[in-house]
Amino acid sequence: MKATGIVRRIDDLGRVVIPKEIRRTLRLREGTPLEIFTDREGEIILKKYSPMVELAAFAVQYAEAMAQSTGLMVCMTDRDQVIAVSGGPKKDYLQKPVSRQLENIITERMNVLAVKEDKAYVPLIMDEPEGVTAEAIVPIICEGDAIGAVAILSREPKAKFGETEMKLVSTAAGFLGRQMEG
Repeated sequence: MKATGIVRRIDDLGRVVIPKEIRRTLRLREGTPLEIFTDREGEIILKKYSPMVELAAFAVQYAEAMAQSTGLMVCMTDRDQVIAVSGGPKKDYLQKPVSRQLENIITERMNVLAVKEDKAYVPLIMDEPEGVTAEAIVPIICEGDAIGAVAILSREPKAKFGETEMKLVSTAAGFLGRQMEG
């Protein structure tokens, strides 16, 4: 664990304020759900809660099936990181933080269909490797909350995605959202 040198007191309602610098660094904003853990040494551990973690094993299988049938790279994310990758370099994407642009796409519930040269193109992760030429991204909505995204990516030089790819990604995102609700 990393010491921050910051000390906070518990108020009369049992609350502790998480310092702004830490909230910014960890991308914690108002309404962000946190899991609370304790250990035997008396430490309290706060961890960002991601409902997608419950679906991670299922998301991996779904991504593998999509990648196998399409020949494209498939990534599934929660609001913070990539949780499933298939059809491409896993080490470059898996568990990497999502880009600020993708975080905004998820929050704003926008669909993206773009090629690399478009202004609409959104990098999936902060330091995205070279080679992606086209993308289709759709947020995963569960009980009215945007909890992640499904993306398909192409590395073919002249790839252009259209309605078929968008329907494929929308179907996957809709299915995963309903799985979380059930």
